[in-house]
Amino acid sequence: MSVRVRYAPSPTGSPHVGNIRDALFKHYFAKHHGGVNILRIEDTDRTRYIPGVEEEIVDSLNWLGIEFQEGFGVGGDHGPYRQSERKEAGIYAREIQKLLDSGHAYKAFDTSEELAEMREFQQINKQPIGYYGGVWRDATPAMVEQAEREGKPMVIRLRIPRNDTIVIHDAIRGRIEWDSNTVDDPVLIKSDGMPTYHFAAMVDDHLMGITHIMRGEEWISSAPKHAVLFDAFGWERPVFVHCPVINGKDGKKLSKRHGDTKCLDYRAAGYLPRALKNFIALIGWAPGGDRELMTEQEIIEAFDLDGLQPAPGVFDMDKLRWMNGWYIRSLELESLQSEVAAFVERGEWREYFGRPTDDPELLKKNQATLAGLET
Repeated sequence: MSVRVRYAPSPTGSPHVGNIRDALFKHYFAKHHGGVNILRIEDTDRTRYIPGVEEEIVDSLNWLGIEFQEGFGVGGDHGPYRQSERKEAGIYAREIQKLLDSGHAYKAFDTSEELAEMREFQQINKQPIGYYGGVWRDATPAMVEQAEREGKPMVIRLRIPRNDTIVIHDAIRGRIEWDSNTVDDPVLIKSDGMPTYHFAAMVDDHLMGITHIMRGEEWISSAPKHAVLFDAFGWERPVFVHCPVINGKDGKKLSKRHGDTKCLDYRAAGYLPRALKNFIALIGWAPGGDRELMTEQEIIEAFDLDGLQPAPGVFDMDKLRWMNGWYIRSLELESLQSEVAAFVERGEWREYFGRPTDDPELLKKNQATLAGLET
């Protein structure tokens, strides 16, 4: 099987460690197998779209040297590679009609008040929270036609099969199963006509020939919906790979207090891309043995799914500083001077520090980042 993976960021926030690990894992996996890594922009959530973030994402990827063989900014045979453009091209309208025609999707006209009452009833009666059909799952064609004539707001939902077991095989965790009666009918098309993530991402994954859906384990709860969606279309499911969460050294979810920040802050703070990549690659992946300091090529040669761990990865800021310091001290003086010059010229450090030292030898001996400071 020829490996095809995708990195599909949403321009709704700056890329952080979790996003960069996602991109790196796909970069290394595709490289290891001689496959294709695709960059796709998922910009259908216009309410959360932040101008300038798209450029920041691309800048971060370029700084780290993460390569794409196809996709946004690269081109290829499966475009457009921006979801808003794919919507305008009618791709999602064409595919949702197939599900409506086959009965695997249905139109629902519930008002916000009705949905609120449904949730309240479920909470009071200690039932699973979600949409399990309501009036519209089994509505007659006449009811649907009348609602459309009246111009009622409408969403389109996936019809999850009932009284069944939904099973996926995860490449890290093995068999995972759900009682289908606990999986609610997700919205595929919102009332404004925009596709949801559940629909657009899975449709694009199939049409772009994605073989492995690699993502964080927080998406496991969505996996049964995505599996049912692939089955409803009659498409072969890709391999699901749910990568472990990233925690701080204290075992709690990674946050700013652990040192997590947006990717370009590491550049501004004086971290070398090769050090950051080496460090992040080892969060949730083990190459075997006790290796920690690895070149890009060594990581590519070793990286495969059997090295991914189900247990949470640990973000250790002290280890990152140690690793970055090692890379700095390993540089030839000329290379170090070049790195320092580029660091100073970018000027990003001004937001975080004072003036870097002018003595690269002192920096090499005493500093863990390029931001050797003078007070």
